[in-house]
Amino acid sequence: MVLIRKIISLSLILSLMLAVVGCASKEGEEGSKTNKKTEEEVVVDPNTPGWKSDTEPITFDWYLNFSWFQKKWGNDPTSKYITKKTGVNLNLMVPAGNENEKINTMIASGQLPDFITLNVSDDAVKKLIEGEMVLPLNKLAEQYDPYFFKVVDPMKTAWNTEPDGNFYGYPNASSSPDDYKKYGLQFKSNQTFLVRKDMYEAIGKPDMRTPEGFLNALKLAKEKFPEIDGQPLIPLGLHEFTDTGNYSLESFLQNFLAIPQQKDGKIYDRQSDPEYIRWLKTFRQANSEGLLAKDIFIDKRPQMEEKVAQGRYFAMLFQAADMSTQQSIIYQKDPSRIYIAIDGPGNSNLDQPTLSGPSIGGWTITMISKDVKDKKRAMEFMTYLISEEGQKDFALGEKGVTYDTIDGKDQLLQKVIDETEYDYGAQFAFWMMVDTNLWTKWAPPSKEQYSVLEDWTKGKSYNFSEFEGLNPKGTSEEGIISTKIRQLWGKTLPKLILAKSDQELDQLLQKFLDDRNKLGNDKVVAYQQKKYEENVAKLNQK
Repeated sequence: MVLIRKIISLSLILSLMLAVVGCASKEGEEGSKTNKKTEEEVVVDPNTPGWKSDTEPITFDWYLNFSWFQKKWGNDPTSKYITKKTGVNLNLMVPAGNENEKINTMIASGQLPDFITLNVSDDAVKKLIEGEMVLPLNKLAEQYDPYFFKVVDPMKTAWNTEPDGNFYGYPNASSSPDDYKKYGLQFKSNQTFLVRKDMYEAIGKPDMRTPEGFLNALKLAKEKFPEIDGQPLIPLGLHEFTDTGNYSLESFLQNFLAIPQQKDGKIYDRQSDPEYIRWLKTFRQANSEGLLAKDIFIDKRPQMEEKVAQGRYFAMLFQAADMSTQQSIIYQKDPSRIYIAIDGPGNSNLDQPTLSGPSIGGWTITMISKDVKDKKRAMEFMTYLISEEGQKDFALGEKGVTYDTIDGKDQLLQKVIDETEYDYGAQFAFWMMVDTNLWTKWAPPSKEQYSVLEDWTKGKSYNFSEFEGLNPKGTSEEGIISTKIRQLWGKTLPKLILAKSDQELDQLLQKFLDDRNKLGNDKVVAYQQKKYEENVAKLNQK
């Protein structure tokens, strides 16, 4: 009996243990379901920045489609501070060679990094969106961080909204027409005509607005300064020639000539404008007189930057920001040899140029890929970057380390400005999401070597947002035609400058215009007109 009672007791104990385990298992299973459900249905506070709820370490891969970008995250006090504050570390990636080849290879592979930054005009933007390879920011924000809608500019999100009602990226360096009203004449253009200060003064500061004055100044500079430190002078510098043309000799020059982009609401053909042709012939004449060095037809950006730093150009039709580092190098060696902005090529009436200022489309656009490792953290970090708090952190860094409140204003420490010159961990080193309008609150006064490049453009800069994105892209019929026309122009433009006579230039240009029509230019123009009207309608929405 004793044995039986022990067996019964043991059986009861085992039954109770199994029951407890079973209940625990069931409760654990239900609890797991409940936790999963809770995670999926988590309610986020639209009035609080989401990133503050989770600052655990995480590393995102961020691809920038710019081979010249060389900055590394975590090598400076500002990026270290942002990582310490948010928990987010960035692995910044750039192509080793051709940008188009790299991004197209990435798209073809279907494997993308967490963040992607591209030029707003890059064909890959359309490919990524149409291929459903990037996520709609508005939906990510609704689910994970509605605070996003408190920090973005509604006009900019509306501008980037696709026909499906979603927007997939957010721009940097973007300014809407409303921003122009708000910030007034502070806007500057990157489009400048530059001369080497000492040379220009030595030849008597000639007027270079007319073809005659322009050619005479190049001639005087070459005669007086045939060599620079043992190297031949390059009388005129331009942006590099590519397979689709040369920026300096296209919209850049056309803006200096104040050639309209539309007339009576219709897109205007600037390439056949008489004032433009007049100046193409001026450049042709310069070449025939030996005033254009062969370097400008073959040099790429690295070679040009080296020659700028050496001061080998007399004049340049060039973007000021693209030579700021070299300008600083020159200034440190000899301030008299810096480049300064002056009045450049003008139309027959010598009208003030209509230079391209910041527009609503911005310079680059940043997107979150479908392969992002953590949607919530990525969206929260994007919100942080766009917010005033994030912008200030990127602009100034950490208080007491790179900036402080001086005379009632938050500003960079002088030693930071002095030691790191133009491009440092605060300010413009990491420009992927920069709001150039907001940053005016914290920007240090421009140094002489930069103000002489920038200030001349004030009052001459215009918002051309309505002309953004007019060229068709992708594999649509218009996109294919547009690509062929641009490539045709890329082959024609250097031939125009190298032509033996004005008559030959006229013939070459007419052949281009005829071939352009044969390719179907009328379809491209119809697309551009429709897009232009859509842009105007978007900008008029309030």
